[in-house]
Amino acid sequence: MRFNQGRCGCKPLAAASADDHFENMINIAQLPDRGVVAVDGPDRVAFLQGLVSNDVEQAAPGRAIWAAFLTPQGKWLADFFILVDGERLLLDVERAQAPMLVQKLSRFRLRSKVTLTDLSAEWHVHAAWDGLPAIPAGAIAALDPRLPDAGWRILSTATLDANASAEAWDSHRLALGLPDGSRDLEADKTTLLEAGFDELAGVSWSKGCYMGQELTARTKYRGLIKRRLVPVAIAGDLPPPGTPVLRDGAEVGTLRSGRDGMALATLRLDAMAAALTCGGMDLIAHPPAWLHLPGAAVTRDITSD
Repeated sequence: MRFNQGRCGCKPLAAASADDHFENMINIAQLPDRGVVAVDGPDRVAFLQGLVSNDVEQAAPGRAIWAAFLTPQGKWLADFFILVDGERLLLDVERAQAPMLVQKLSRFRLRSKVTLTDLSAEWHVHAAWDGLPAIPAGAIAALDPRLPDAGWRILSTATLDANASAEAWDSHRLALGLPDGSRDLEADKTTLLEAGFDELAGVSWSKGCYMGQELTARTKYRGLIKRRLVPVAIAGDLPPPGTPVLRDGAEVGTLRSGRDGMALATLRLDAMAAALTCGGMDLIAHPPAWLHLPGAAVTRDITSD
């Protein structure tokens, strides 16, 4: 099995005109499990800046950032893309988490001039990859900031014509090793560096304080990471998420989301190159090229299988 490690040949967003057709790009899929939260008001950037893991000031028209909202103890609660829509910010977030996110963020408004609204019933989220999508009038689009091959995020009040399924996008992001919210991360448990937020441009190390920053910084600078979320291949029927990954009968990780023989799993660093099983099936870890592992962790050639 090959995991996609190519480079994207996408052109700048400005190169797409409203007269272009979606046939010009290779894949576009609607993502019904994604929702949209609007953050309005003059204090919208400063408000989010003190709460999320990335630098909100870097978000601009055509440029998204990926960020996480953490517990005060530095554990993951939600992650989302932040896109600019005129005088407001739109958060592309897991649809099931949108009400929770609005509720929890609202607790920190205090005197900030900001409003938060769940627009998931009105907006649709799409992903486009392997090419340059045409962006119709009224849609908000930006490159996925995590990896070049991740493609584009497109938000629209209209459902766009799709030539690929949400399942096809799921297979694409699994091959790249990209986490998908609560399917791969555990609330109040997962730390950002375990899930690749550092390498995937989900953390700013220079913007200043935010909730959960202390643990995130300590984890990085003290080298406290013991597990990583990595793509894996499984020979046989895919076990359900949460199934333990075993080495010589001892648990060394947990299977997360997957399909068609590919999955993500949280594995101990010292188990990356070991003979592993999951649900009675052989499992092979395929750490992607973007993943930074310590020298003691032996990695596989992901193109050899």
